[in-house]
Amino acid sequence: MNQSEKAHQVVHLLEYNAERPHLMIPEYGRHLQKLIDQATVIEDREERNKAAKYIIKVMGSLNPHLRDVLDFQHKLWDQLFIMSDFKLDVDSPYPIPTREVINLKPERLEYPQKNPKYRFYGNNIKYMIDVANKWEEGELKSALIKVIANHMKKSYLSWNKDTVDDKAIFDHLLELSNGKIDLHQSSEELSNTTDLMRTNKKVSNKNLPQNNKKILIKKNKNNPKAFKNNNQKQ
Repeated sequence: MNQSEKAHQVVHLLEYNAERPHLMIPEYGRHLQKLIDQATVIEDREERNKAAKYIIKVMGSLNPHLRDVLDFQHKLWDQLFIMSDFKLDVDSPYPIPTREVINLKPERLEYPQKNPKYRFYGNNIKYMIDVANKWEEGELKSALIKVIANHMKKSYLSWNKDTVDDKAIFDHLLELSNGKIDLHQSSEELSNTTDLMRTNKKVSNKNLPQNNKKILIKKNKNNPKAFKNNNQKQ
């Protein structure tokens, strides 16, 4: 037999993935899938149960850090039945899942607000304004409205680093409250832009990664004059 005939026979003996049965859970590999297929056709129930327990041990050995966790054992048995295409008839220590339950899709969640007009304020501001609209007139409501307006100004400055006129905040508040909260004629003044910007800067520094904070501290140590000047400005 020449080399070409031997090569021709080898090609015919090769098994391609496209010709193999579909794997239910590819992470476990084809060898484990074949073990489950063999266990499914075992006629003796006792031997079938032994084979199933052995397969569970093999599956657990692939994840040794979770092998003895109770909930993980439940997951392994569920995966065993899924990989057998629900044809494996054995005694399971857990409720046997059904195809309908496994394929059940969760209900779609509705978003509370899809396209807010002023995204930089966030949805919580709108909720707070709706609550303020329901309160009776008085000192508590006035205090809440002032807190809301100042928080709106702070959020606006986080989005737009330039100064913002209080009138713009009042206009947005009037619009978001459906015309029920009007501060244009109020004598109350909102917090100073410089103070709010300083607060935003402190919050942003807290959110910096630890490595960046160390770099900032190191720079201040290397340049004490700059650190002193910054303190004097404050």
